Amino acid sequence: MSATTHRSAWRHFPWFVVAAFVVVIAVNGGMVWSALATFPGAAVNNDFDHSNHYDAVLAVAARQAALGWRVEATDAARHPVLMLAARDGAPLAHARIAATARRPLGPDEAMALTFHETTPGRYVADAALPQQGQWDVLLSIAHGGDTLHATPRVVVR
Repeated sequence: MSATTHRSAWRHFPWFVVAAFVVVIAVNGGMVWSALATFPGAAVNNDFDHSNHYDAVLAVAARQAALGWRVEATDAARHPVLMLAARDGAPLAHARIAATARRPLGPDEAMALTFHETTPGRYVADAALPQQGQWDVLLSIAHGGDTLHATPRVVVR
């Protein structure tokens, strides 16, 4: 070999491939994070009709957000417990609640729940959830002339 031997620029090619994969993985990771962070958790059976009337969906969501009601769900011996509060933090007493508990994963298990108020703003389900694990409680809460739809998650241990 002579003293003027040139090294090929192709020797860097494997590093370009690695760099391209790192960029693709980073972009995909960002998209996964964004999808999980912004997913509202709502799914409907009539997606096409739902999307055609999305302005109405947004208007309902805005009205519900303007109420400022807070819904917290916990578990007490497999009985879901709801704590309802108004915008100012005062308990939301004498609310009417329609509820269904569903498993978010696995076989489609669903059961209707009836809640009764034990103290102002604290509601306990009459029936116990049959199994441990995660349950989504689909709520329709009516108080005065207002209605709020929420889906808190309860973990039964």
